[in-house]
Amino acid sequence: MAFNLLLFGIFLKFLIITDAQSVGVCNGRVGNNLPSPQAVVNLYRANGITRMRIYDPHAATLQALSGTNIELILDVPNSYLENLNNPTAATNWVRDNILSYPNVRFRYIAVGNEVDPNNPNTRRYVPFVLPAMRNVQNALRAVGNPLKVSTATYTGLLKVSYPPSDGVFHDNVVGFIRPIITFLAQNGSPMLANIYPYFAHVGPPKLSDLSFALFTRSTQAYNDNGRDYFNLFDAMYDAHYAAQARLGGANVGIVVSESGWPSGGGDAATRDVATLENAGTYYRNLIRHVKERRRIETYLFAMFDENMKHGKETEQHFGVFSPSQQSKYQLRF
Repeated sequence: MAFNLLLFGIFLKFLIITDAQSVGVCNGRVGNNLPSPQAVVNLYRANGITRMRIYDPHAATLQALSGTNIELILDVPNSYLENLNNPTAATNWVRDNILSYPNVRFRYIAVGNEVDPNNPNTRRYVPFVLPAMRNVQNALRAVGNPLKVSTATYTGLLKVSYPPSDGVFHDNVVGFIRPIITFLAQNGSPMLANIYPYFAHVGPPKLSDLSFALFTRSTQAYNDNGRDYFNLFDAMYDAHYAAQARLGGANVGIVVSESGWPSGGGDAATRDVATLENAGTYYRNLIRHVKERRRIETYLFAMFDENMKHGKETEQHFGVFSPSQQSKYQLRF
């Protein structure tokens, strides 16, 4: 109990110092009907969106961002992690994709996305994440660039998430994530975490209280060591923090590198959850929450519906804009 209270005391410090002046939006491009990179950047600027995440060093997007006030999280794709285990390749990657764009406002480099020892689609990348992070950070440091390097994780790495103060990683994840947490702590870098109350709500098992996931619950759902929980986002965020604090990450802040809700495409079990109304409610309340209450740097997923995303049909309906550049929810960023 004393340890849990200590974790939460440390966490409360981050609520005061976290920079959350702007809510960012992830710019996925898995579609064949999306606007040009320049049109996308123009749309960001027209809507006052000053932070973006992209999932690979797309030259046309980087060129369009040059000279703007938009800060960027740039990903190293999972498929390139093994290459960057070679220090020379990492130096060349930094030269080609960062130093070659001196007028782009890079914020973080995300070396890998949702690499998970328990996911058959990503477990082969596990040995390459930390060496690639180190090599990219060393390449930046060699040229005096202070840019921070991290990796994007997700709450699927947690074995326990309830109550949040008991958050802990899966046993076979610890050996992978602990050295990464140590690296982040040593370099003053944040953890990037993709947090989706939608997926936690639909399960399995499917949760009964939709209001808890949509930030619309008016009474506390439960109390954990003196902290009242009114929404699932906070519970998931705090559980991730508690898990990393147990592995030496009590002083490592968390940036929410993705969070979103689909507006359609649900199957028989999720059709009443994946709706335009629910998605609009989630995005509006999330923006208000992370700007006014918790002050957490957060990136919405995603800018557009992406008609070529694989997996369940809902994956194609996470956009806050349609490919025609029409706003789906009239959000105020």
